Amino acid sequence: MNKLAPIILFVYNRLEHTQRTIESLRNIELASESELYIFSDGAKNELDAGKVSAVRNYLKTLKSFKSITIDEKDINLGLANSVIQGVGKILNVFDKAVVLEDDLIFSNNFLSFMNAALNKFQTVNNVFSVSGYNFPIIIPDDYKHDVYFAPRASSWGWGTWKDRWDKADWNVSDFHSFINNKSSVKDFNKGGNDLTRMLKNQADGKIDSWAIRWTYTHFKNRAYCVYPVKSKVQNIGTDSSGLHSITTDKFMVELDSSNQSPDLNINITTDERILSAFRKFFKFTLWERIYWRVKRNFKVKNR
Repeated sequence: MNKLAPIILFVYNRLEHTQRTIESLRNIELASESELYIFSDGAKNELDAGKVSAVRNYLKTLKSFKSITIDEKDINLGLANSVIQGVGKILNVFDKAVVLEDDLIFSNNFLSFMNAALNKFQTVNNVFSVSGYNFPIIIPDDYKHDVYFAPRASSWGWGTWKDRWDKADWNVSDFHSFINNKSSVKDFNKGGNDLTRMLKNQADGKIDSWAIRWTYTHFKNRAYCVYPVKSKVQNIGTDSSGLHSITTDKFMVELDSSNQSPDLNINITTDERILSAFRKFFKFTLWERIYWRVKRNFKVKNR
């Protein structure tokens, strides 16, 4: 029997969200048999120090998992560096991992799905990650598989393997050659027309996102993320409480309640109908782009 993937959880200063995430996680199938590694980032300022302390006090009360290891940082790394360093640290010990942040709730079969998919697709070289979340897109009625491939990584309840993670160039050292190649830009945007804009913002220092760089790693390696047709994850952080979040219900989904084991076919190919719906989901209107930019700038200015 394959060993269960360790669970990595990143937390900061949102006590209520952290509690909801862990309470949801601890009660699902395979949680009690899984090792949990929690990375608690240090406070950015005095205002956050008390909130960070409250989260850490709560973490010390936890049980219900096979083991719990808490890594408390004395300094503030920020989410991007926390994820890059934390996932790298765990994958130096294990060959695969499930990665979570502090604003998710889960279906009962989330861990079962993630472990099954991580085991099934481990030898499929053009699969770089597995997502537990699926965007609220329309899946054709005649699509018979439980998963699909998309050229965009997920950051909401996902998993990967050490050999894939090690391929990431977190400095995006070839950005200038990429951005001046129209064909490459067009191909990258097949995962959503917001991708190049985010990567440019990353290169310009306007954002600090591990996720866009991880998606770029998929692109550079002509690789895919495996998504479930029925979402196993719901994000509860789109209430503007997170550092990089804004208020929206655009990403709300219905959690899978079937509790069934997935039918994982490693021989499936991309379905253009699904990819078209996937791309359409990320075609934000001008009003949405303006609204999100104003909200994000306001949060950065006042954090």
